[in-house]
Amino acid sequence: MRTHAACLLLLGLVACTAARTQSPSEPTHAGAPLPFIEDDYARALAEAKSRGIPLFVDVWAPWCHTCRSMKAYVLSDKSLARHADRYVWLEVNTDMTQNAAFQEKFPIDFWPTLFIIDPRQEKPLLRFVGSATVEQLERIIEDGERAYKGGITGAEALLARGDALYGEGRSAEAAEALAEALAEAPADWSRRGRATESLLMAMLGANQAEPCARKALELLPGLPRSLSYANGAATGLLCAMGLPKDEAASKELRAALEAKVAEAIAPPAIEMSVDDRSGLYEVRVMARAAEKDEAGVKALAEEWLAYLEAEAAKAPNPDARAVFDSHRMQAAMKLGAPARAIPALEQSEKDLPRDYNPPARLATLYRLEGRLDDALAANTRALALVQGSRRITVLQNRVDIHVARKDTAAATQTLEEAIAFAKTLPTSQVGPHVVANLEKKLAGIQAGAQPAPK
Repeated sequence: MRTHAACLLLLGLVACTAARTQSPSEPTHAGAPLPFIEDDYARALAEAKSRGIPLFVDVWAPWCHTCRSMKAYVLSDKSLARHADRYVWLEVNTDMTQNAAFQEKFPIDFWPTLFIIDPRQEKPLLRFVGSATVEQLERIIEDGERAYKGGITGAEALLARGDALYGEGRSAEAAEALAEALAEAPADWSRRGRATESLLMAMLGANQAEPCARKALELLPGLPRSLSYANGAATGLLCAMGLPKDEAASKELRAALEAKVAEAIAPPAIEMSVDDRSGLYEVRVMARAAEKDEAGVKALAEEWLAYLEAEAAKAPNPDARAVFDSHRMQAAMKLGAPARAIPALEQSEKDLPRDYNPPARLATLYRLEGRLDDALAANTRALALVQGSRRITVLQNRVDIHVARKDTAAATQTLEEAIAFAKTLPTSQVGPHVVANLEKKLAGIQAGAQPAPK
């Protein structure tokens, strides 16, 4: 889904000093259909300039389930091999300090983000947020290449302008251009679905909550029952949930858009990835929780978790199965049954011993189950592995465990460690609000006013 809530968090967090580098002579992604360069923007840019082709960038993070779904189910698709020579391919892990300069030049708020960059001017030609199917990715590849070559007119040119403005972070201007493209294009325009998704995401990024929600309801009837329809409904609902909850108009918008998301989940099934469909459940659960509908939350969470458990059993390998870990954890917690997700996370830790996510998530689940010694041990294992943005998060979770153990001294020491670490990080990867929030939490613990973690 274009707008998975878990990957929309404006974390502003970080990378740690340990860096994973790739030597220029070392082959990247051996056997993969697309020859991605890992975490070396300078090398990728130089190669794109010398070859006279655009640069495709996958900006991701190890904690982002949608990023991992893209890697496991889309970017690994062998049919993409025929596009290998059309771009220089780069992946940027935002956990890594060495990527701070890239993030300063191309800031992002959502994970994953795909950029197509013109190496001649180092300007983005296109920015696409969230997941894509193989078919959608191929359309993005085509659109980026056409924008690079130029010569397009009409709605196509307006779409390219909107893409470029959004890539530069000028969301409000991008929304205007994309709205013009949709108005000028014929009803059967092949890019109507993508343009609609991009318009709604630009409006969301520009904090145009009510216009975004209303635009979604206006445009959805013109789309076929498709992934673009599902993503448009979900983005519209996210916009509607940003409105004041007690106003009659906002209640109507939330109800209408939640109905559209429910329709997208219901049969006949829209072809989409498990992660995309899971994202629709996630947004619906958020909407029910916002309405304080506890029974609705639990009913949806049970359906959501059962769906993920069944799909995880079909996964072809541990990496593909682990894509579902984050959402399985969320669904179990919403259901009030965190123990339901523990076996899956324990299996992932056994299968993926170098991945910090399974023990980090287990620490939270164990804490919720009152298994505080197990929680602390799992958190320790995660800290031994984690790099970058999640190090602060893992330290914060450690604080919650210490608070649950009523160990104020250890909680204080851990927060002081997190604050000191955050202050060493590049400003493009950690915002001042992160340190401010940590310091506020420390003051609360020291004053004895820290609430019990949820």
